[in-house]
Amino acid sequence: MNGLFTLLPEAVVATAADSKDLILSELAALFAQVYDLERDAVLARMLEREELGSTGFGRRIAIPHARISGLKRPVAAFMRLESPVEFDSADGMPIDLVFGLLSPDGAGAAHLHALAAISRMMRDERMHDDLLEAPGPEVLYSLLSNVIDRDAA
Repeated sequence: MNGLFTLLPEAVVATAADSKDLILSELAALFAQVYDLERDAVLARMLEREELGSTGFGRRIAIPHARISGLKRPVAAFMRLESPVEFDSADGMPIDLVFGLLSPDGAGAAHLHALAAISRMMRDERMHDDLLEAPGPEVLYSLLSNVIDRDAA
């Protein structure tokens, strides 16, 4: 999709996940299905990262991320939650949007650049509102890809 990470249309979903554990489990399954990764390995790495501190970014957004062997470049997935969920966020607010990122084990700077790009995009209040109001995954993907492509240009 851009120079920082890949986000495929099938990696953008809406979900009824209603707990932090279920969100991470569904996110790992989504990464596994879309990017042909091992679900349990993805979940284990994301849980290890959560033990260091919540990836609840604040402003009702979580950005679970991890490094995993076997990837050639960072990959992303996006989930819109049907209802807000407690996620131990920095600001104490429940989340309703989840933007996951997996990067290759050795991708130090690339991982940080991809996280920064996602963070910038998700801080935009209008974008947040548009993502919450989008009627389905196709529109969610379109909104995300338009901003990602614009920012990469």
